Amino acid sequence: MPPKFILAGGGTGGHIYPAIAIAQGIKETFPDADILFIGTNRGLEKELVKKAGFPLKTIRVKGFRRKLSLDTLISIKELVHGAFDSFSLIKKEKPDMVIGTGGYVAGPVLFFASIMGIPSAIHEQNVTPGVTNKILARFVDRIFVSFSDSMKFFPKGKTFLVGNPVRKEISSGNRLSALKKFGLSPDIPVVLCFGGSQGAARINDAICKIIEAIKDNARFQLIHITGKNHYDKIKSTLENKGITLDRLGHIIVRPYIYEMQDSYAAADLVISRAGALTISELSACGKPAILIPLPTAANHHQDYNAKYMEENGAAVVMHEDKLSGETLLRTIENIIFDKSRLHKMSMASKNLAREDAVEKMLVEIRKLVK
Repeated sequence: MPPKFILAGGGTGGHIYPAIAIAQGIKETFPDADILFIGTNRGLEKELVKKAGFPLKTIRVKGFRRKLSLDTLISIKELVHGAFDSFSLIKKEKPDMVIGTGGYVAGPVLFFASIMGIPSAIHEQNVTPGVTNKILARFVDRIFVSFSDSMKFFPKGKTFLVGNPVRKEISSGNRLSALKKFGLSPDIPVVLCFGGSQGAARINDAICKIIEAIKDNARFQLIHITGKNHYDKIKSTLENKGITLDRLGHIIVRPYIYEMQDSYAAADLVISRAGALTISELSACGKPAILIPLPTAANHHQDYNAKYMEENGAAVVMHEDKLSGETLLRTIENIIFDKSRLHKMSMASKNLAREDAVEKMLVEIRKLVK
């Protein structure tokens, strides 16, 4: 019988894309493996997992707000449903191993897999682990972490430093062909900006100001990903200022880009949040960055991720309370027109890359799957 794997993770791309990278690695190691994803109906997994070619089943579970409210009671009810759904699915599917990559969906799935005696593992993407993974660490057989600073949070003996799984295609883009796809010039620097898989309103507002500033002067080119829920508002805001995007050849604004390898390949400098997956992709591609941590991220984990990149010379950190179009534009120009600084940051970013994360995980996965 071919081995069966369940991967549980969802909500944002930061949890889903590492799971996809792990699934792809499992398929290379166990070509006949049966792989099933477990997620929710609300997260990006419905779209991304299907696009990656893997089956998905959903459970009823909801994240908790940090303040007690009616929504908390609803979350507790959903957690009970999620526990029942998880137990039923695992019992039915009988997997040989269950792997969690984060998001509230991973909690009940990994918990029940562990107490049912099924080999299990979690992957922690951030420097500072979330509450769910701290709890699950007591039950699972293996804990994989992305940063050496994370080792102290987990039990010795079953915790392994592997890095963050990044899809191989992310660093496979070709600069000239990517620029051609976007219709951009190879002779003018390119800035790529995005606010995570959901977009970021404050970053979008600052970029609108920058678009106003460079619309008639292409001193650098811009690819900006607004997030699907923000695109119409940004387009409307710019049109009210007399700016029609399809007439600006040096400025590309999109709601979402699936082929991020092209975006990274085209970019000389990246502006983004500081999610763990993002900084791992930046390092895999050797891209210098301006990082704007999400201030509401659990345990301020994006602040720690950004600080890690800055201390290693790969990024400049700009906190959201200091963010404006003017300060962001000034920071961009201070980096992108200083070729020596840009090169040093690029090399520092590349030196942080851990491109064998999946391979290291598979060494341990093979030990657990007979």
